[in-house]
Amino acid sequence: MQNGGFYHLKSPMFHIALFEPEIAPNTGNIIRLCANTGAKLHLIKPYGFDLDDKKLRRAGLDYHEWANVKEYDNFDAFYDSFQNHNIYALTTKGKTPHSDIEIKKEDVFLFGPESRGLPIEVREKLGEDNWIRLPMMPDSRSLNLSNSAAVLVYEAWRQLGYEGAL
Repeated sequence: MQNGGFYHLKSPMFHIALFEPEIAPNTGNIIRLCANTGAKLHLIKPYGFDLDDKKLRRAGLDYHEWANVKEYDNFDAFYDSFQNHNIYALTTKGKTPHSDIEIKKEDVFLFGPESRGLPIEVREKLGEDNWIRLPMMPDSRSLNLSNSAAVLVYEAWRQLGYEGAL
């Protein structure tokens, strides 16, 4: 179905989950990313901002009306919803590059908060085999959250043949 220049699939291609996001513009950029790629966004509380934050709205512009977003009160509530899915933790602690996994429709990509990444308890619950990383130069600390999400989403979508793209 095409609406206002956006193509929306009945079910999401894949899922992006933000664990306790801290910076409104990053989340706004990811809202826009999800709206334009057919991904579903999952936000796990608490947040470092209000969802009606001006910076969030500015970064997401009016894409929030196009994005498929679900909120969770905590990680356990989120995890219980996705026990039958592949959940990949994006972490600098991962050994497997994001491009080395075979991405399937409905896979979940979990990102941690900007200042500290995913806590060890969360990573351990997913298992080290599900820890993936974006390659970086040696001694690099991390990439921006919304940039990381964009790199991963487009690799995932590429692997799925850009299904649903106009």
